[in-house]
Amino acid sequence: MASFLSRVGRFCFRRRGLVVLLWLLALSGAGFAASTAPPPPADTFSMPGTESQRAFDLLRKKFPAARADGAAARVVIRAPGTEKITSPARRAQVEHLVAALSHAPQVAGVADPFAADAVSRDGTTTYAYVTYETTALELTDAAHDGLTRAMDEARHTGLLVEAGGDAVVVEQAMNGTGEQLGILLSAVVLLLTFGSLVAAGMPLLTALIGVGIGISSVTALGSTLGLSSTTSTLAMMIGLAVGIDYALFIVSRYRSEIAEGRERADAAGRAVGSAGSAVVFAGLTVIIALAGLAVVDVPMLTKMGLTAAGTVAVAVLVAITFVPALLGWAPVKVLARRDRRQYGGKPLTPRQQRRAAKRAARAKPPLGARWAGFVLRHPVAVLLIGVVGLGSVAAPAASLELGLPGEGTMAPDTTQRKAYDLLSDSFGPGFNGPLTVTVEAKDAKPAAERVRGSLAKVPGVAAVSPATTNPANDTAVLTVVPATGPTDTRTEDLVRSLRALAGGLESRTGASSIMVAGQTALFIDFSRTLDDALLPYLGLVVGLAFLLLMLVFRSVLVPLKAALGFLLSVTAALGAVVAVFQWGWFAGLLGVDQPGPVMSTLPIFMIGVVFGLAMDYEVFLVSRMREAYVHGARPAEAVVTGFRDGGRVVTAAALIMASVFSGFMLEDNDFVKMIGFGLAAAVLFDAFVVRMGVVPALFALLGRSAWWLPRPLDRLLPRVDVEGEKPADRRAAPPAADPARDHDLVG
Repeated sequence: MASFLSRVGRFCFRRRGLVVLLWLLALSGAGFAASTAPPPPADTFSMPGTESQRAFDLLRKKFPAARADGAAARVVIRAPGTEKITSPARRAQVEHLVAALSHAPQVAGVADPFAADAVSRDGTTTYAYVTYETTALELTDAAHDGLTRAMDEARHTGLLVEAGGDAVVVEQAMNGTGEQLGILLSAVVLLLTFGSLVAAGMPLLTALIGVGIGISSVTALGSTLGLSSTTSTLAMMIGLAVGIDYALFIVSRYRSEIAEGRERADAAGRAVGSAGSAVVFAGLTVIIALAGLAVVDVPMLTKMGLTAAGTVAVAVLVAITFVPALLGWAPVKVLARRDRRQYGGKPLTPRQQRRAAKRAARAKPPLGARWAGFVLRHPVAVLLIGVVGLGSVAAPAASLELGLPGEGTMAPDTTQRKAYDLLSDSFGPGFNGPLTVTVEAKDAKPAAERVRGSLAKVPGVAAVSPATTNPANDTAVLTVVPATGPTDTRTEDLVRSLRALAGGLESRTGASSIMVAGQTALFIDFSRTLDDALLPYLGLVVGLAFLLLMLVFRSVLVPLKAALGFLLSVTAALGAVVAVFQWGWFAGLLGVDQPGPVMSTLPIFMIGVVFGLAMDYEVFLVSRMREAYVHGARPAEAVVTGFRDGGRVVTAAALIMASVFSGFMLEDNDFVKMIGFGLAAAVLFDAFVVRMGVVPALFALLGRSAWWLPRPLDRLLPRVDVEGEKPADRRAAPPAADPARDHDLVG
């Protein structure tokens, strides 16, 4: 592979005009397709094969006029002080509010709270249920303004009016500030790393072009493939981070080749052949991890994973083709200012190269090499500090509580949270999380009433509504109000009890099918889906990546310690997420309005993304060690060489990726903020503790054993030229052990 990529790098360097033109045409074509494509579909959430999804599909089929996907708002009204909402004056004000809501744009209907007997027992609170003709994402500004205006007019009369539901605007839109800050911080890190504006700008430019093509393609295919506007959130986040990092590694390797006196086109070819090979395999691990989310069988996660994987694939192609083309336009300006005069002329002669090597040998070793030497001298201490430290940070993960986002977890000053609290206070905690029970029977009305009588006797049920049947009278719907809130574990127990009871009720009531759905039931089904998918997902992703890394590094222990290091990183990151978003540590500092349960999708989401990124650093750092080892370096020398050439670049890559992810913490969307924090923490833990500390410590302890591969596997696995053996035309057998030389190296 290195030979092929080396030829690609030379071709793109020499035919830079053609390559740049082709990429600009691709960007323009994707942008034009996105601008002319139909609007993307609305966000939908489904879980095929679960009872909640089957119940939802049944309701949509049997009650088409109800528009199960239509937007709705629940407007809660409370009389001031000790007044009753049923008094003539207040009742008239409520009726005026209902009339105003009925005349608002896109409103299908408003249920009269007094006709529906929707008044609390103390007579102080009521609510009006507003249904709309379209989905929440299709509501116009006029519809939102009509709802707000009617509520404001009622408030002027002294009533306390709040509203919840998906028709109410949630002030958590993506505003782009996070991406902008992440790019700015990345530019600063690149400038400090390279000491050149051109070199710093090159990874940013290539990353933006790659993300532009990826996101535009998602938008263009949105209507055809059912990709909503939020599907590209992960693609934007990951695409920016890996796009910058992949270009960073190739530009850095090009500068190293130039410093060794290589001719410019040859330096570009060698950079793409060596660092580009690492980029390809690192990209493959990320793609495997993201595409593997399809195993979870949640369409939303599948689409997000596949679109992000596609964007990463574009980033890899950009790095190995567009970056060497740009290097062809600025072969000297990409160097630091102090080096341009020295390397701006003809390539160094062999004699000049030897002199440069002697000067470099006399120079003070870079920080990365000095750090590697320190770890090699104290491997046990570094290993213990790293493992114990990450274990301490991971401790809060033992208290992880999962949940789905809802109005009960919103900030206390939002109208949705106020409406939620008013309903809980006036109608009971279970009122905000009712359960929907569907009953199918030849004569649904009497069967459903018999089911209703049995359900009302179940402990934990506060009330059961009368049955509502469809015109064909073959399906009925009951609403069960639990005595406890939707996030209460007792409500989960109630759902399980009702589902267990359903089988016996079918035979006694004449029903052919009884299903239980609702918010808590949905959470139970979702949790079960994720739990069932976790082990197969880990097996698929870790297994494929293990084989890939074993193929790259010709070792069993290197992929094994890479996987174990990932477990440390992701567990510590989850512990940090729990401490901040669930326990509320530093919540004010980080802008967390309301601590609460961690999003249910976050753990498996982080496992996929963090695994891919962790393997990135493993490939980038260890591939340089492997390259040095196969070319004759002793095990300890190979570690120092890897850190001398790759430590600074990996540090910069980690800071860039953490900057991009941290920027998303400025967004108002809670899920985006949570995943931005979790990924940033995971990147920092993995790069600076695991890859910079635990990995070299293990190499020091394992010695040559780290590169051990059983002979049957060695014969079976195909040889992939990743270390640049063929471009360098150097083939060296692994050296014999030299304890004295290793001892001198580590002090």
